[in-house]
Amino acid sequence: MSRIGKAPITIPAGVEINVDKDNVITVKGKLGTLTQYVDANIKFEHEENTFTLVRGDESKETRSRHGLYRALVANMVKGVSEGYKIVQELVGVGFRATNQGQVLNLTLGYSHHIHFQLPEEVKVETVTEKGKNPMIILTSVDKQLVGQVAAKIRSLRKPEPYKGKGIRYQGEEIRRKAGKTAAS
Repeated sequence: MSRIGKAPITIPAGVEINVDKDNVITVKGKLGTLTQYVDANIKFEHEENTFTLVRGDESKETRSRHGLYRALVANMVKGVSEGYKIVQELVGVGFRATNQGQVLNLTLGYSHHIHFQLPEEVKVETVTEKGKNPMIILTSVDKQLVGQVAAKIRSLRKPEPYKGKGIRYQGEEIRRKAGKTAAS
C-alpha cells in the first residue's frame, strides 16, 4: 500500500487541474502550464481544493506507479504556483559565468570557453560579487527539467575531492581527501 499515493494533493488558490479523456493531466497556474500522461489504471477524485489519485486495480504495476504519479502531479502543482530554483556555485580561481539570453558562457579552467544553450522553459541568472564565488541561478516551473539542466552544468566540471574546485550546488558538502604527505 502506497502511503505517498494515498496522500491528497492540496490545490492552492489560482491553480486549476484538468483531466481529459486520454488521462492527460493539465495543471495551470500563475507561472505556467504543465501536462503529464497518467496510466489508465489510475483514477482521480477532484474535490474543492484537494486532488486524490486512486488505484483502479491492485496489480503490481499499478501499485508501483500509484505513488509515482501522485508525486509527479504534486510537483506540477508546486511548480506552477511557486516554481523551482537551483543555485550553483563555481569554486576555483578564474572560474566565471555570464549569460546572454538563454546562452550560459562558462570559464572553467579549460583551454576554451563553454557555451551552454539552455531550454526556453528554464530561466538563468548569473551573479558575480567581489570576494565571493560566482553563482548560477536556475528557475523553472518543471522540477525534472531544471534538475536535469543543473546536473548537466555540474557535469562540465564536477567538484574534485582535494581542493574542492568545480561546480557545486549551494550548501553541498564535498568529501575532502588528504593530499600527499612527505616521507619521514
